[in-house]
Amino acid sequence: MDELKKNDIVETVCDGYTSDGSGVARIGGMAVFVSGAIAGERCRVRILKTLKNAAFAKVEEVVSPSPERILPDCPHYPACGGCRLRHMSYSEELRFKRQKVEDALRRIGGVDIKLSAVHPASQTTRYRNKVQLPAAPGPKIGFYRARSHDVIDVPDCLLQPVCAANIRAAVKTWMEDFGVPAYDESTRAGLLRHLYVRSSSAGECLVCLVVNAPADRRLPHEPDLIECIRAAEPRTCGVVLSSNTAWTNVILGTAYRTLWGSDTLTDTIHGLTFRLSVPSFFQVNRDMCEVLYSRALALAGLTGTQTVLDLYCGIGTVSLCMARSARRVVGCEIVPEAVEDARENARVNGITNAEFICGDAGEISARLSREGARPDIITVDPPRKGLSSEAIDAIAQMSPQKIVYISCDPATLARDIKLLSAHSYTPNSAEAVDLFPRTEHVETVVQLSKGEIQSKKIRVDFSLEDMDMSGFQKGATYGEIKAYVKEHTGLKVSSLYIAQVKQKCGIIERENYNKPKSEDARQPQCPPEKEAAIREALKHFRMIG
Repeated sequence: MDELKKNDIVETVCDGYTSDGSGVARIGGMAVFVSGAIAGERCRVRILKTLKNAAFAKVEEVVSPSPERILPDCPHYPACGGCRLRHMSYSEELRFKRQKVEDALRRIGGVDIKLSAVHPASQTTRYRNKVQLPAAPGPKIGFYRARSHDVIDVPDCLLQPVCAANIRAAVKTWMEDFGVPAYDESTRAGLLRHLYVRSSSAGECLVCLVVNAPADRRLPHEPDLIECIRAAEPRTCGVVLSSNTAWTNVILGTAYRTLWGSDTLTDTIHGLTFRLSVPSFFQVNRDMCEVLYSRALALAGLTGTQTVLDLYCGIGTVSLCMARSARRVVGCEIVPEAVEDARENARVNGITNAEFICGDAGEISARLSREGARPDIITVDPPRKGLSSEAIDAIAQMSPQKIVYISCDPATLARDIKLLSAHSYTPNSAEAVDLFPRTEHVETVVQLSKGEIQSKKIRVDFSLEDMDMSGFQKGATYGEIKAYVKEHTGLKVSSLYIAQVKQKCGIIERENYNKPKSEDARQPQCPPEKEAAIREALKHFRMIG
């Protein structure tokens, strides 16, 4: 056959799937990835792009449809990039997800392990408890078109709760009535960047508006906005503003202001109550999250005697679930708000054998390893990019009996399994849990073990159980201390003032930190009210008693 060119239309049969759910066909020895095709069906496809050894195409006509093909039930499919699998039956979607995980483990991880189960979702619509809707001039509030930043105006989404659609409509009405401009990525002008809605299983909603303005700047007709949201969704518990003025794809900013009500929401997992702030991580599918954590607990095999280190712990969901069956749990998370939520969640649930460290998982695990920590079990639930090399090396040095790895990306999971195999860790069991039906995404939980390479005496002598963890709280950054003081007292404090108070409290500073350049130089001294506020922050971060 002649060489494939853009806009060629070719008839072919797909025999498998790519990792994003596109069909895979072979044409003249070239792999062709066909968006919208189902394995086993014959289609006429249009070539969209060609590379040296592969091509990309879309379905023009289905010649012989698969019995698994269904009529998409969303008017925005496939233009919206949120869902990619609404053209196939749910049973076929689960087959695809099994193939996706097993292919990644074999091709990238080098392990030929079959999933013992693919746990189906209890419901395939209205399951998401968090919605992040980009805004664009128009105004438009919706979702990005597939593989672009072109915003499609979407009044309602079948993956989101109805309350999110009601709040979206209210915010859009406020923008139209008062001429509030949406953010324009090309000019970096405009106000509203994203609308964020988090909902609980009890039906309450927490709303956050991400704006291209300082957090302390009053929004246009702010009372009208709050009234509009509350009228549209009476079970709204709070409205928060997040400032993001950076030229970035990151959604949330770093500064927040509560416009009305509470800045947190509560939900439950396995009978435990969790406080959720806007930046805190919480699985978007609560019902299937319970299945996921149940499987993680089963693979951990806790008997009440083990010490667990939970990396990337978020607000402490896995940590606190594990704590009820463990002797001690230490959670590590880099987001200060999430760590604060985790500590509060432990207090509210009456759990006293769990504590939480704020810091980068790789840096904290490396430090724990250097201190001689030897947890029995390490659990990890990293972001999509997976574990850092520093974290993998530190995990191996701590040599836990088991590693329970929860992952939202089979490719990085497989990569990390291969790296851990170099340290003699072997995957024993793998299961998939479908937290994201109608999309190409899937959660996987894997148990790895190393075998008994240490004597019980060494493990006891150097376990986390015997370590004083308070020293790790001294890693609170100056930014975290400033943010805490500002939030709780409204005062702004400088790094110099913090350094002066830390020195008074006997906390060792880095050599020459904030010292004057000459011995005769005079430095401003921290005022008493700011010193008191800084001391309270140091107590909060457990840096002083």
